[in-house]
Amino acid sequence: MKRLILAIVFITFTSIVFGQKKKEVKKYKIKALTVTSTENGKTINDSRTVFGTTGEAIEEINYDKNGVVKSTIKYKHNSEGDVLEEAEYDEKGTLKEKRSFKYNSLGEKIEELITDTNGKLVKKNVYTYDGKGLKSERKSYDGNNNLISVKKYSYEYK
Repeated sequence: MKRLILAIVFITFTSIVFGQKKKEVKKYKIKALTVTSTENGKTINDSRTVFGTTGEAIEEINYDKNGVVKSTIKYKHNSEGDVLEEAEYDEKGTLKEKRSFKYNSLGEKIEELITDTNGKLVKKNVYTYDGKGLKSERKSYDGNNNLISVKKYSYEYK
């Protein structure tokens, strides 16, 4: 029963974190959002998101089940608010990997590069879109630019 309650609380808090729209963050001048859970009278941090002045998330801290920092992700955005770079750090603050993103003139993500701590390319994802601007395909390549997978997206309409 406790697990069910915890699951419901976690889902509720997760939807709150992702439910904060950029304009709401700006309107209410929200600087950070911390999600906690309470079990057996003990309150533990789940996550903390820090927002920049334009309303985008600039840092996300994730905690383990004991409330100890598990990872930190720092974001850099372009003037349109798109994420240009994500840098993920471990619990000690050591860089684990970096993701950089490229967008087309319509603001659609067309490329994602994943590099290791030394800046060496580990993986590349290339995205294509259909005439309606819906994602149609993602091709994934390894660090040597060898195709490793293709994911196709198809949509059904009413």
